[in-house]
Amino acid sequence: MRRLTFLASLLLLASLAMPALADDVAMLDWRRALMETDAAQRSLGELEGRIGSQQQQAQALGEELQQMQQRLQEQGEQMAQADREAAIREFQQKGAQFEQLRGQILQAQQQAEQQFFEQAEPRLEQAVEQVVARHSVQVLVEPQGVLHSESDLQDLTAEVTQILNTLL
Repeated sequence: MRRLTFLASLLLLASLAMPALADDVAMLDWRRALMETDAAQRSLGELEGRIGSQQQQAQALGEELQQMQQRLQEQGEQMAQADREAAIREFQQKGAQFEQLRGQILQAQQQAEQQFFEQAEPRLEQAVEQVVARHSVQVLVEPQGVLHSESDLQDLTAEVTQILNTLL
């Protein structure tokens, strides 16, 4: 009897001293979960259709700028003063044009992403609630928020993406 009481006490003490179970804490990369959905891929495809010509134009302009820079570096010393100044002006103009185009592309991408996130946010919350309840998660962290973990945290990102695919 004494032995049974001792074992029961030992088990109770061990269970109180145990750290949180691995399932109590999990990780979710919500941005990746959203961006890997079918709806996000369709949205990115639509965006590509809208700004594809601008991206091609920016790429061509970037290549032209590289060639101009290389030419100026290699032949700039031998060029006549007026030709060198004209080439530098043209290089600066095309550089400004490239930066403007790049800014427009970046702005369009950011707007499309923001619009998608705003539209998908309620569904994301719903998917996260389902997964958290299914796995009895007490603490959910982002990958960037984890400084140290003795063991790998359960990653719920793929499961949230699957649920989002059915909701979006």
